[in-house]
Amino acid sequence: MTESYTGAPPAHIAIIMDGNGRWAKSRGMMRHAGHKAGLDTARTIIEHCAERKVGNLTLFTFSSENWQRPENEVGLLMELFLLALGKDVRDLHKNGIRVRFIGDRAAFSAKLQAGMAEAEALTADNPRMLLNIAAGYGGRWDILDAARRLAAAGTLQDADEVTLGSVMALGDGPDPDLFIRTGGERRISNFLLWNLAYTELYFTDALWPDFGKPELDEAIAWFQARQRRFGKTGEQVEERERA
Repeated sequence: MTESYTGAPPAHIAIIMDGNGRWAKSRGMMRHAGHKAGLDTARTIIEHCAERKVGNLTLFTFSSENWQRPENEVGLLMELFLLALGKDVRDLHKNGIRVRFIGDRAAFSAKLQAGMAEAEALTADNPRMLLNIAAGYGGRWDILDAARRLAAAGTLQDADEVTLGSVMALGDGPDPDLFIRTGGERRISNFLLWNLAYTELYFTDALWPDFGKPELDEAIAWFQARQRRFGKTGEQVEERERA
């Protein structure tokens, strides 16, 4: 982790794609139409992040709490998920993007779990960008799962922050530099609780289907203007930059 930001794009962006249902409702449409529109936006943002040379992108697609939504909505979301695992993963593969799923897969159908595994295997060697899809994911689950892994290995008692962080869902890569949440809410909703400790948090009122390339560029520009101190003073950061 660097102590200050020098104008390069963020190495890792994490996004909560909020507002699909409200977008549809405001247009007199069913919520499912909003999720379909949101999938189109996700395609656009994934490609634009790759064009901006963002090395890692993490999208919060389905949280561990989302299982509490109405059964018909969850079912439609799963159908949309299956559709994306077909055509979209092939397109991502052609564009050199690696796909990885983070979260508890146990509650998903066997067909979906197989699709996730196939997508990961197909794209495993792609170098252009790593796309983490958080599905069945919760930040508290992530921390607890990491602790259980260390306990099972008999190393939890002696673990430090580095050890615990290394066995979490994003333990093999950089923490997000920039977090974006669309839809007007100002909270992180149990997303990457461990990894967002020093992430710059960007909130926008734009509903996810309305969040396009200009909005992403605006968020990145906001990030580039930030001074990232990581607990140090501004004077310390400036002195380091001059050195």
